Amino acid sequence: MKISKTNAVRILDKENIDYSLIPYEVDESDLSAVHVAEQLGEPVDQVFKTLVLKGDKTGYFICVIPGSKELNLKHAALISGNKNCDMLPMKDLLPITGYIRGACSPIGMKKTFPTYIDQSCKTFDYIYISAGKRGLQIQISPEDLTKVIPITVATLI
Repeated sequence: MKISKTNAVRILDKENIDYSLIPYEVDESDLSAVHVAEQLGEPVDQVFKTLVLKGDKTGYFICVIPGSKELNLKHAALISGNKNCDMLPMKDLLPITGYIRGACSPIGMKKTFPTYIDQSCKTFDYIYISAGKRGLQIQISPEDLTKVIPITVATLI
């Protein structure tokens, strides 16, 4: 099976970052990280989801959290220098990031936004993030992820 390269993958290749591409079966009715983790045979908290938010002071920013967890909006606002923040409406995801729901990667967005990853990533040798296409995940060490994009490790959940 030939896997087409996404923006995220091209960036990783250009930066000589060590990663693996892992395909999985897509279920259009269930785009959750829980489903992805089941398909990969990995713990759901090792599969990180990428959330896009808009703060009242700083504008757009990204939070990357474990698949089974909920983002703490108060933590996200505080860490990003905002008083309040909200999730980006789904209709705005593609125009702002270049990615669709279920395929949003923290790597390779249309613009570079401030990005934060939950500190629980440090408990794993590697994590999974979207490769920017439904049905494809990137297996990468949290340390290598911080080499390719400016990302701050913080408490987000």
